[in-house]
Amino acid sequence: MSMRPIGEDDVQGFVDERLSPARRREVEAYLGDHPEAQARVARMIALRDDMRAAFAPIAAEPVPARLNLARIVEVRRRAVRPAWQVMAAGVLLLLGGAGGWGLREAVSPVPSGIDALAQAASMNYAVYAPDHTRPVELAAADRDELAGWFSARLRRTVGVPDLSGAGYRLMGGRLVATPQGPAGLLMYDDSHGARFVMLMRPMTVPGDAPMRPHATATSNGYAWAQDGLGYSLAGAADPAVLHPLADTIRRATAKSL
Repeated sequence: MSMRPIGEDDVQGFVDERLSPARRREVEAYLGDHPEAQARVARMIALRDDMRAAFAPIAAEPVPARLNLARIVEVRRRAVRPAWQVMAAGVLLLLGGAGGWGLREAVSPVPSGIDALAQAASMNYAVYAPDHTRPVELAAADRDELAGWFSARLRRTVGVPDLSGAGYRLMGGRLVATPQGPAGLLMYDDSHGARFVMLMRPMTVPGDAPMRPHATATSNGYAWAQDGLGYSLAGAADPAVLHPLADTIRRATAKSL
């Protein structure tokens, strides 16, 4: 009996760890024969792990008293409530137990301002920094084209900072999507292959914002805004290494405004 073809549902199920052992082995065999698909799945798993780590502290919190099953039953006994309200409470309870961090992600307030900028940089770092096939869309040799591409899409004149004096070379960059609109992403590395990314996009609120640290389970970074343009740096290096780089980038971009 021939194996059922591997589809997108199988790939997503593999990433979400929802497949049966037999089907998982079939997907693993398929990925072993398809390097491009394997690299894509590796990026998806890295993003999954980064998001789980980011929301783990929230998911670990106890279920609110208002969603406690015993409390819901007691309230139902004291007063007859419309059926749709009881069903909604039960769905929330089940979802909270089966996928706490996913539910919290859905109902938590969407980050804004510098927090949103930091989150976008961290998530894009988790996706592209481990990629050894195509981490950037345009290489460093296309620096001028990269700056023009970013400037056109962000509707702001932006430059590409030279960090060779700090020991980092430009690898290249790409345009990425964020909930607030397009953003430019630059990637740098050092002589040991350690990478970091710098994300830039216009802020929804004009003006400046002081530099602020941010961190996830897989990266550290700094985010700030100047003249309505936001910047965020993210990498696996120690904050003591990244902070001077962030200061260098801030000085360089301030001169180019």
